[in-house]
Amino acid sequence: MANTKEIRKQISSISNTQKITSAMEMVASSKMRKTQDRMEMGRPYADRMLSVIGHLANSNPEYKPLYMTERDTKNIGIIVVSSDKGLCGGLNINLFRSLVGFLKEQADQGIGQQFCSVGTKAKVFFNSYGGNVVAAAEKLGDVPALEDLIGSIKILLEKFEAGDIDKVYLASNRFENTMTQQPEIKQLLPLLAEDTPELKHRWDYIYEPDAKELLDGLMQRYIESLVYQAVIENIACEQAAKMIAMKNATENAGTLIDELQLIYNNARQAAITQELSEIVGGAAAL
Repeated sequence: MANTKEIRKQISSISNTQKITSAMEMVASSKMRKTQDRMEMGRPYADRMLSVIGHLANSNPEYKPLYMTERDTKNIGIIVVSSDKGLCGGLNINLFRSLVGFLKEQADQGIGQQFCSVGTKAKVFFNSYGGNVVAAAEKLGDVPALEDLIGSIKILLEKFEAGDIDKVYLASNRFENTMTQQPEIKQLLPLLAEDTPELKHRWDYIYEPDAKELLDGLMQRYIESLVYQAVIENIACEQAAKMIAMKNATENAGTLIDELQLIYNNARQAAITQELSEIVGGAAAL
């Protein structure tokens, strides 16, 4: 019966794990819905900012913001947004795989690279991958504060203003639906004019107090809002991926328990049959 005892211990252990993964699935589902609400709340602001920036990019302003000035690309800065925790399937791995491919393309062209990591997993990645990490932010929680991101973002913005880097990219996960999250690398700076018919009209603005102060501040707020929205969206991706991963783990644990239960029943039946055979054999000997 030692064999059946060991199987019972395995079933009990897997059953306890199944309870944990089931609870984690429900927690991730609840957090995902809340994060999705925050993500949706931030989109109107980002869309309106995009509209204003699009108008400015297609206008002939008296002052052309530095953030909209194209230069020869010698160095780039990349903001990499990852999760703080694991147990979310291949979410971070897929992002880093896309990032490595992008970095290789840039390196083959002789372009220098500087990084701003957001999230503990990005920090761990750069610790092993290497790279010039000039700014970092981690442990932002489920409800990140913009103030915790501004310092890291500002470092890359100042480097862009000083000409140390010529382009700034944002690498993060895009939330499509509960089942699908896609890694995405997009250019933040210099800001590009949107190729949209509604924005092709020429616009005129009157600036108060002056164009430089207003436009530079507007561009900076826009970049901060894009990065913040990407962080919120990445958290929604994390919770969705974690919910799916824990759901699969719970189902796999149930399948394993069923298989072990069958093995246990067979072993128990074999042990009973052996005992009956021994009793019958002993009675026949008498």
